Amino acid sequence: VVRVYKKTSGNGALTLYLGKRDYVDHVQQVDPVEGVVKIDPSELGGKKVFVQLCCAFRYGREDLDVIGLSFRKDIWIKHIQLYPEAGHKPTLTPMHECLLKKAGEQGHAFTFDIETNLPCSVTLQPGPDDTGKACGVDFEVKTYIADVEDPEEKLDKKDTARLIIRKIQFAPDATGGPGPKADICKSFMMSDKPVHLEASLDKEIYYHGDPIKVHVKVNNETSKTVTKIKVTVDQTTDVVLYSADKYTKTVLSQEFGETINANSTFEGSLAITPLLVENKEKRGLALDGRLKDEDTNLASNTIIRPGMDKEVLGILVSYKIKVNLMVSSGGLLGGLTASDVQVELPLILMNPKPQGKLTLLLFLCFLYDLQRPPGVETLKVKVRFYLIDF
Repeated sequence: VVRVYKKTSGNGALTLYLGKRDYVDHVQQVDPVEGVVKIDPSELGGKKVFVQLCCAFRYGREDLDVIGLSFRKDIWIKHIQLYPEAGHKPTLTPMHECLLKKAGEQGHAFTFDIETNLPCSVTLQPGPDDTGKACGVDFEVKTYIADVEDPEEKLDKKDTARLIIRKIQFAPDATGGPGPKADICKSFMMSDKPVHLEASLDKEIYYHGDPIKVHVKVNNETSKTVTKIKVTVDQTTDVVLYSADKYTKTVLSQEFGETINANSTFEGSLAITPLLVENKEKRGLALDGRLKDEDTNLASNTIIRPGMDKEVLGILVSYKIKVNLMVSSGGLLGGLTASDVQVELPLILMNPKPQGKLTLLLFLCFLYDLQRPPGVETLKVKVRFYLIDF
């Protein structure tokens, strides 16, 4: 029922346990990072054991660091001494209890509170030949053996165990307001009357993987012909912490063979679905923070709260939809003199809030099984039936 993530140090002295790797930013507060480290004191050689949570920003390739072209910055970092005990005694939660049962008597619980002004996890998709750690913003939990909490010397890999986690944000509750709308009226040479284009969306926020209906209205009062409608979705990534880099990548481009003759109208809905699977080869595309061997999706929009420092966020992600009418002038030159009529719509792509009640009940049921006293078998069956029926 509950998946446990663990990583053991090379020397076997430390094992890091986490009950989850996704931590949700609820705007007002972020899920705490609750974990356990199993420590074998006989392998420490008189040194101490620490655990740290670090939010880091990496921009540039690792192999270029020697010539100054790579950049890494620790945005936020916290250390806790676990052994010998130095006063960190977190209130034990059901998650702690579950992990302590896995770790046994040598388990030491810890809790990190993540600040709300930190960025969410974002990964810039590497190219086919790229090596080393991906660029972007990531969070890492690391336990290590050292004499001091922040040693100047480089730690030996065999004395550390680490797990990457993700700070994620779910779509806010829908306001019920209308989706974005844009229109344009464009005239052409040798034509007295214009083409009027209007495009709109049903709502403000869409979930990754869901179809998006783009509603299009066209009133072609000219003598020209609209030969097709082209819809594109662009992702704009703004790297604000390190430099002023800002670049746009097209994540969807789809053409619809709708012919709109002179002095006629068109009204219809064009369905599109921007997906990462169609963009696997695009280097530098922003993704929601990637975990090893786990799928992810296109990066969610960056939600900026009032008063937040944009530079601390590291990478800002936004989307827009472009609707283009390809208008042909006709005559001998035909498509060679075609021109565009274009409007743009802002698009917000995010992940939906999960149904947390079912997850919580399943977790409580698992703990109940672990601690179930004799004689309550009937109650356990009733609880499980309720979970399935929920």
